[in-house]
Amino acid sequence: MATLVAFHAHPDDEAVLTGGTLARAAAEGHRVVVVTATDGRVHNDDVERLAELRSSADALGVHRLECLGYADSGFGAQFYPDPPGRVRFARADTEEAAQRLAAILREEAADLLLSYQANGGYGHRDHVQVHQVGKRAAELAATPRVLEATMPRELLARISAAARLLRLPAPYGRDVVRTAYAPGSSITHRINVFRYARQKRDAFAAHRSQIGTSGAAARLFAVLMRCPPQVAGLIFGREWFVDPTLPPGRVYRDIFE
Repeated sequence: MATLVAFHAHPDDEAVLTGGTLARAAAEGHRVVVVTATDGRVHNDDVERLAELRSSADALGVHRLECLGYADSGFGAQFYPDPPGRVRFARADTEEAAQRLAAILREEAADLLLSYQANGGYGHRDHVQVHQVGKRAAELAATPRVLEATMPRELLARISAAARLLRLPAPYGRDVVRTAYAPGSSITHRINVFRYARQKRDAFAAHRSQIGTSGAAARLFAVLMRCPPQVAGLIFGREWFVDPTLPPGRVYRDIFE
């Protein structure tokens, strides 16, 4: 059996990008560790999100959960100053943060690190920093393999177009989608997580503070949570990764391949 460490920017990223993969790995007997860079709070008075993260991790079967404790840097043009007593992750010293993550990788004797691509998926400054810190930490800890969580850009474009047609909130704007994540031809690992869609859905549901209680996003969330397992499997049944050391072409079906 192997040990994998999934490094994420914020609470809820673990569910959205890798929830099914983590649940599958845990069910297959592997040790699963989740590390988040931030506690998800943009302002010190924000709702506590670590409790939601713990509930999500329990739903996925995670064995160990750690948070490096940086502040969320926020998304958009405005980059807020550091809150009192904390540093926003995008401003953190890369080497220092990498040393902290590397210590966990060494302690766990990690066989695989899940991280992000250089573009941070959709350009979020914290996600870009995850790539930089994760890459350096793997070097420091001599972690044998790194997979970068992603999504097919073409699929996101279709989802966004369908959402606009149905007058639902699109996950990303048109300008973002054009360069988001990765073209399908570059993806090296496509993981079937159909059997673990319920766990992924439950993990996503744990982060209710990010959905709100009214509006189109809340209505869409309510519909997704009522989906039967078969429908949930169709929606949440695939996850994707890129191994930057492999040439594109062959697609693997297991993260440990």
